[in-house]
Amino acid sequence: MKKNPVVLGLILLTFFVISFLTNIIGPLVPDIIKSFKLNLTTVALLPFAFFIAYGVMSVPSGILVEKYGEKRVMAGAFFIAFLGALIFVLIPGYFSYMFSLFFIGAGMAMLQVAINPLLRVAGGEEHFAFNSVLGQFFFGLASFLSPLVYSYLVTNIGKPVSSPNLIISFFESIVPANLPWISLYWIFAILSVAMVVVIAIVRIPKVELKGDEKVGGLKTNIELLKNPTVLLYFLAIFCYVGIEQGVANWMSEFLHAYHGIDPKTGGATAVSWFWGLLTVGTILGLVLLKFIDSRKVLVLFTGAAIVCLLLALFASAEIAVWAFPMVGFFASVMWSIIISLALNSMSEHHGAVSGILITGICGGAIIPLIVGWIGDLSTLKTGMLFLFIMLSYIFSLGFWSRPLVQNEVISIKKFRKSKAHA
Repeated sequence: MKKNPVVLGLILLTFFVISFLTNIIGPLVPDIIKSFKLNLTTVALLPFAFFIAYGVMSVPSGILVEKYGEKRVMAGAFFIAFLGALIFVLIPGYFSYMFSLFFIGAGMAMLQVAINPLLRVAGGEEHFAFNSVLGQFFFGLASFLSPLVYSYLVTNIGKPVSSPNLIISFFESIVPANLPWISLYWIFAILSVAMVVVIAIVRIPKVELKGDEKVGGLKTNIELLKNPTVLLYFLAIFCYVGIEQGVANWMSEFLHAYHGIDPKTGGATAVSWFWGLLTVGTILGLVLLKFIDSRKVLVLFTGAAIVCLLLALFASAEIAVWAFPMVGFFASVMWSIIISLALNSMSEHHGAVSGILITGICGGAIIPLIVGWIGDLSTLKTGMLFLFIMLSYIFSLGFWSRPLVQNEVISIKKFRKSKAHA
């Protein structure tokens, strides 16, 4: 299909909502531990339940998209997310929360599979890296806002005030007094229903994917799973999401445990800035990808992320509260560059490859769980050292990747020549 701004706009909105629902677990970790009396391993099973849904649902979601189309799958995904949030707010508890997160994760997996090949087609192949980073911008913006919403709710629900606040009064009437953070899942339920309505009302043009954009059958997926290139990029996605969630999920608890920082205020603010700076980083990434090969950008940003994580773990509290968010800044372009390098390294079956890559999001389930498990055996700081293995792998990607299609860059020399002739 030709470039379609309507489809592109819907994709960017979907990125925003996915992020708002996905990345709130990190700021909640200290509250979850306190509310349900958990250790590091058992609390890590919650994001595990969320992200393992990607491993279960990604390939089947590709088949659903091919059979029923993007609109139905996207609407169905948000309805599943609504059911997941509703389960938890009506029956709050550790196991219902785990079940709820799996449902929400399944919905998010369906959305990711539907919108990534769609983004490549709707925005144009040569602009895929740029548009992917633009999607990451909206993703980071929502993740910046959600911890601030959490902080506002938990610091105001149950607090005596002279003048009533309708929003706070509403949540006080429907959430348990000792679990004010559950109010976020009411917001998620409402937001998911709203997206179902938007998708139902807005006319979404039918996107005709080329043969190589389709998910492919079982035979195609089995053949691709034997392809070393596909497996290497799958591992890169696995590592990236593991890093992202490993830092975001454990950051607030780390700052609380090692520096005594209140998770409801300072911890939530640090997580918010992690996603906020990730958003700012995408802006710089958008510019750099127009002038520099994406592999060089990946090496530069990943190397800086390694330095920042070292400072976050071993420096003072004053440095740590900024070093952790700066990891987000330098992680900002990793996802989009890895996806674009992977799809541009394959001459066919891009839809099937996308489904396999999205399955790698289960790294967000496994890596934080490993960090928590090591943390229970030793210390949380020791557990977070495991993240450097993931960062090292992504760093190496900038050297060994060989895409068939390079990201389009502006040659400064050619630009000057054309300006001189004008």
